[in-house]
Amino acid sequence: MSFPVNPADTFVTEMNTWHGRTLGLKTVEALRRNRFDAEFFETREDAAKAVLGMISPGLDVAFGGSQTARQLNLQHLVMDAGATILDHNAPGLSDEEKLEVMRQQQICDVFICSSNAVSLQGELFNIDGHGNRVAAMAFGPRRVIVVIGVNKLVADEEAAWQRIRTVAAPINFKRLNRPNPCTKQGICMNCNLPTRGCNIYVATRRKPPLMDFSVFIVNDSLGF
Repeated sequence: MSFPVNPADTFVTEMNTWHGRTLGLKTVEALRRNRFDAEFFETREDAAKAVLGMISPGLDVAFGGSQTARQLNLQHLVMDAGATILDHNAPGLSDEEKLEVMRQQQICDVFICSSNAVSLQGELFNIDGHGNRVAAMAFGPRRVIVVIGVNKLVADEEAAWQRIRTVAAPINFKRLNRPNPCTKQGICMNCNLPTRGCNIYVATRRKPPLMDFSVFIVNDSLGF
């Protein structure tokens, strides 16, 4: 059975697009005031092209386990551009090999990741289990590229941590098949299990001074 195009669906899409653009452009302005290189893109295809514009053959490019990057197919696109991929989630790696890749990611040429939340004040908020992602976002790689969908934009710091507790963390740990309470309750329960992944909380309020740091906001719902 097929259904005719519902004008209400088109209207809702238009309003969501307007809202994402409005908040996205406002956040870009704030990020630039905080010295980040920030851009807004209407489509994921345009964002992917911008990322590829920063990639050249022979570069070591690392990925921080980002589902957003997967949705944009960035790993395959970057590989096709001739870069060397550092992916600790690559299949077949032993625990020791994964750890070694994580160490290599700290000194790569380009580190591509997403952020758990970005506030309208132009600040990035993230949690991490091992710390490899937030460490690379703070110091080490020559360039960091953060790609986020407008679904991760929040009003302020309080809303950022709330989003992480109620959306980003439980969904991510469900993806990882962790037996944590959040994967059963749907929200963070501040557990103390060995499998806890909310171990390190980082707020990035200004661009780290010793590396290039780009934040690309896409007018789309990406990641979680």
